[in-house]
Formats: sequence, C-alpha cells, structure tokens
Amino acid sequence: MNEDQLEQLALEYGQTLAFSIQSQPFGPDCEVFKIFDKMFMLIGSYSGKLIITVKCKPEKSLEYQELYASISAGYHMNKKHWISIASNSDITADLVQDLIQDSYDLIVKQLPVKDRKLILNR
Repeated sequence: MNEDQLEQLALEYGQTLAFSIQSQPFGPDCEVFKIFDKMFMLIGSYSGKLIITVKCKPEKSLEYQELYASISAGYHMNKKHWISIASNSDITADLVQDLIQDSYDLIVKQLPVKDRKLILNR
C-alpha cells in the first residue's frame, strides 16, 4: 500500500466511525480523529513520510512491531500505548482498518457510561 492509498483509507475509515470528529489542532498537515474529545488516530507526515498513529494495547503493540517492518512505536506519543503505521507492501487495507477500529474501541471503552450508551444506541 502506498502513502496516498494509506492516507485515503485512514481518512475514509475514520470518518465512518460513530461520533468521530476530524480536526487539525496541530496545523493543516496533521489530521486528528477524536471521539468525545479523546484522540484515537493521528494522520501526518514526519520526516517526509506519511504515518498513521493509533492507540493499541501494549502487548499487541510489541507483537505488531515484530510482525511488520512498517509498524513502530507511536511517533511523539506514549510508546507503550500507541503505534505508527507507515506505507509498505506488508500493510494491507484490512490491517489498517482493524488497527483503526481497535484504537477507536479502546477509546470507547474508556468513555463514561452515558457516552458509551450514545454510541451503542446509534
């Protein structure tokens, strides 16, 4: 998957998630996706490369980093809880969607019950 495909997929998938809000709080070159003010995905270019950064369970983070050369500890984020995905031939659309969905689900689980109910009843 090349950078354009990776970016387009992440943008489109992030926009489909319930109550997802897209913004640019860090400037026009960085898209941030939040749910109820909690970030679950960041899309931006760093050192000339596009990366998608998502929240991840610590044990899964290490596993993904071992399995995929283009997945690393979250750039400018807590290295234990976030991973960054760069474009590469080993990255598939299904994998990217699964990682974004997992990140979203982790954030939803941390939300207050009233907010989770809004999402589940949508």
